[in-house]
Amino acid sequence: MDALTRDLVEQLDWHWTQQARPRLDGLTDEEYLWEPVPGTWTARPRAAAPPPSVTARAGGGDWQLDWADPEPEPAPVTSIAWRLGHVVVGVLGTRAHSHFGGPPADLLGWDYAGTADGALDQLDAAYAAWSAGVRGLDAEALRRPVGPAEGPWADAPMIALVLHINREVIHHLAEVALLRDLWAHGAR
Repeated sequence: MDALTRDLVEQLDWHWTQQARPRLDGLTDEEYLWEPVPGTWTARPRAAAPPPSVTARAGGGDWQLDWADPEPEPAPVTSIAWRLGHVVVGVLGTRAHSHFGGPPADLLGWDYAGTADGALDQLDAAYAAWSAGVRGLDAEALRRPVGPAEGPWADAPMIALVLHINREVIHHLAEVALLRDLWAHGAR
């Protein structure tokens, strides 16, 4: 692994192993599905009624994520379940599939987890697939355009996408940590 790839991998891996993943240990189903404010977007059983701001649902399985296109203003508060689903599919899974041959992942067809343990298993698998793919990039691959799978990122070099994914994972898992802090301190 060349030095640039090593630095990119270590940036996210340090956060993953030292901060983000340890903060998810002990996550309960009640906490996972907790809706901190009225109208919170979350993962819901297919038959459950969503809040009024939801105009669509994402997911092909028994559990779906609340969703709307366009997103309402202001953006809704999202639960731990919603945020983990977003990281698993929208941030890591679709990219690992598109760029590194990982398992298929798409927002509308994904089988979102209805339990904390299920979501953490999905998160671990998505992180492993993305991380393994990035570890296989050399300096030349990092300079190549991302390609059409990424829409607006198509002409950007792969290094820009890797840095973006690092930011997204760090950002969203920090939000999950904050929700866990609120839960632990009785905000419910």
